Amino acid sequence: MSFNRIDINKLFYSFIAIHLILWTLVPSLTNNNLPLDTIEHLAWGSNLDWGFNKHPPAVAFFLEVFYQIFGAQDWAYYLLSQIFVVIAFIVVFKFAEKLFKDKSLSLIAVLLLEGIYFYNFTTPEFNVNVCQLPFWALCVYYSWKLFDKQEVTFKDCLCLGVFAALGFLSKYLFIYLLIAIDLLFFYIIFIKRYKKFDFKYLISLEVFIVLLVPHLIWLTNNNYATITYGLARTGLENSSLLDHIIYPLIFLGKQMGILIPFFVMSFFLVQKFKYKIFLKDKKLLFLIFINLVPVGLMFLTSMLTGSKIRTMWMTPFYLFFGVLIVYIFQAQINLKKLNSFISAFLILFIFSPFAYAYISITETDKRTDYLGKEIAIKVQFAWSKNHKEPINVVFGDEWVAGNLSYHLKTRPIWHGPITKDKLNLLSKFMCIDSICVGNR
Repeated sequence: MSFNRIDINKLFYSFIAIHLILWTLVPSLTNNNLPLDTIEHLAWGSNLDWGFNKHPPAVAFFLEVFYQIFGAQDWAYYLLSQIFVVIAFIVVFKFAEKLFKDKSLSLIAVLLLEGIYFYNFTTPEFNVNVCQLPFWALCVYYSWKLFDKQEVTFKDCLCLGVFAALGFLSKYLFIYLLIAIDLLFFYIIFIKRYKKFDFKYLISLEVFIVLLVPHLIWLTNNNYATITYGLARTGLENSSLLDHIIYPLIFLGKQMGILIPFFVMSFFLVQKFKYKIFLKDKKLLFLIFINLVPVGLMFLTSMLTGSKIRTMWMTPFYLFFGVLIVYIFQAQINLKKLNSFISAFLILFIFSPFAYAYISITETDKRTDYLGKEIAIKVQFAWSKNHKEPINVVFGDEWVAGNLSYHLKTRPIWHGPITKDKLNLLSKFMCIDSICVGNR
């Protein structure tokens, strides 16, 4: 198969349309309930704030926007997740176009991402990891524009600052990309002197800080709850000297395992693995910094602190790995002989949703099998027997109470764990097992 006679733009947009439809339909048809993280973040969205006990506010904001439009329609949140994924794909494609000046290579760079399960199998669960994807891609895109062009424009700096802030407000680990970008520009300006320092660069930093101010105020007023939670997840408090060796090695092993399908696709793409790396190649320099440096910084974090890096935290880190591989081996890619690569791509493209559907249907003890809607109906019935007022408040953990907040037609506000002080503020309430519902 050759891409030479095919309209690449049509092929690319057909691919992302199929990806979006497929990964919206499969979980919509096979899951009985939304996944854990999505329900949890929807609970936060019912009571929007500038931060929450586990994460910054962006993920809850986007979910609440969709809830206000679609209500309790599960497919809408699977769609939201895929919208974020395909936006990232589009940005990667546009970036690759600027880099390669060849749409065929740009398309291949995106198709390779189907070999990384972060961008297919795990995407139905809209959470902070998926929420980062478009902003990660956009930060790289606008960093490239500032890196590549001689003239530094206000627009590019403004966009970089905005998308950097949105990415950081999605998840703090976004900072690893921002550090890599800062190191890149420090290297080319102050060490190699490829570019001159321009005060317009500071616009990005100023916009970034201004957009973070409300969250930073919230963070201060809430005893830095999100930072405390994040540190607790790494297991730092109980780390031993051996953890500084074991956890980094486990981290590397998991990353290699995750990338096996990606490397298999690359094997079918490249005829001979011959390459020459020129350190003076500015395009390659940029790709190394935005691809390998964030991963290296994460590995360094694990090694220096002895912290456990959870696999899903790496979701956005590999968005441009396809571009890196295609750039390094582009001379070895024969665009007229891509049958093996296309076959490998199609196998993974079809297998991933099939595997997801099979697991969803055959395994019956998952969070997505929770009878959230049925439980909400029973709670509403029990409440309505004794109260005429609507349920507008719910207490309990994010999963059980969050499901009620999502499924009840009145969309009660989730107010966190049950406490006597909170219940005393209600005119009427009813408690069942680990949840309480009421009216203020």
